[in-house]
Amino acid sequence: MAGHIQDRWFKTERNADGKTLRVKSDRHGLGMRYRARYVGPDGTEKSKSFPDKQKRLAELWLNETAADMSRGQYLDPRANRITFRQFAEKWVKTHTTEINSREAAERRLRLHAYPYIGTRPISSFQPGHIRTWLGELEENVPASSHRRIIFGTVSAAFAAAVDDGLLPKNPCRARSVQVPKPAPPRVTPWTTAQVLAVRAALPRHLRTTVDIASGCGLRQGEVFGLSEDEIDYEGEWLRLEHQLKRIRGKYVFAPPKGAKARSVPLPRSVAAALRGHSKLHPAVTVTLPWRTPDGPPVTKSLVFPGLRGSFVRVSNFNDHMWKPALAVAGIIPPADDGERYASAPQHGMHALRHFYASVLLDAGENIRALSQYLGHADPGFTLRTYTHLMPSSEGRTRKAVDGLFRAAPDHDQTRQ
Repeated sequence: MAGHIQDRWFKTERNADGKTLRVKSDRHGLGMRYRARYVGPDGTEKSKSFPDKQKRLAELWLNETAADMSRGQYLDPRANRITFRQFAEKWVKTHTTEINSREAAERRLRLHAYPYIGTRPISSFQPGHIRTWLGELEENVPASSHRRIIFGTVSAAFAAAVDDGLLPKNPCRARSVQVPKPAPPRVTPWTTAQVLAVRAALPRHLRTTVDIASGCGLRQGEVFGLSEDEIDYEGEWLRLEHQLKRIRGKYVFAPPKGAKARSVPLPRSVAAALRGHSKLHPAVTVTLPWRTPDGPPVTKSLVFPGLRGSFVRVSNFNDHMWKPALAVAGIIPPADDGERYASAPQHGMHALRHFYASVLLDAGENIRALSQYLGHADPGFTLRTYTHLMPSSEGRTRKAVDGLFRAAPDHDQTRQ
């Protein structure tokens, strides 16, 4: 039997002769008599109380607890008192160091999980509860890709609860639970004419942002955070080590997405455009916090200046420069007088990264290299996103075989 049983109605004392005597305690006859105590896997003492005449039941409970621990099926008694929301609210504060990612996870839980499963004790969850929740989620969140992200956050919270001994298994990983399937990505890259039309419609001092985004595959924050020291004109490389990022309404300098610095080839045409831009629009010195709004100040010499000698505010750029340029280029409809432009997520500045990927794939660049240039953590993601843009395998097969046989002087092309 693990642990021991404490009888709270009696205590032992020594008399004048040194003998131990069993005497009634101050609690005799009051409340639960027996307290079963043991040390849990986390090193802290746990206990459960039993009434008079149930000492045998307390011993059985201790033995069952020891058996659960040895089988890896132990559950912390606290789990009966902790709801999913109580646990998830603590977990979400520590599951990532990225403030934006943490706040996004908190928002997904608050809007799409807590109203449905937040009050249920975390130890009571079964796969059926998750299946029911997913059905409700499907009615309220039409986009399967968004449901998949929400489901992933909830599953991660349950995985942490399993690690903490509050749950034997993650109910989200049961075979009967169908993970929301992502909508198959189908990127339709812009044509060269569309890229050039948008470029021409932008303010002159920001036209070169199109060259750098479509010619080097940079993200928007990397474009507007590009500093002079990241450009190696002689070596023909860009060394991307930071981006301009907005956190809680405030701008900061931060590492690129995934905290992953990378080098990208700098084509000579893009380098010439950058040199020409710098002659007309000198870089601006900007000091912002590093990583978080209360981080240490960092100073950068930004290639693309904003208004009043500062950085480009992305929200202002998107609404008042980018979307009007899209409308002029005929990519989105013009806005009615006094109205905002319609949402066009597939035609954000990210479209220039898709254009860059399509150009490289059409030129025969391999997926691994493209993944590195784009800053993707997984080449498989790059392949899944852009595989439909790759030259057809059957075309390469015909070309390779035809070339082989044309090179053979004695090959009889009429032989059956």
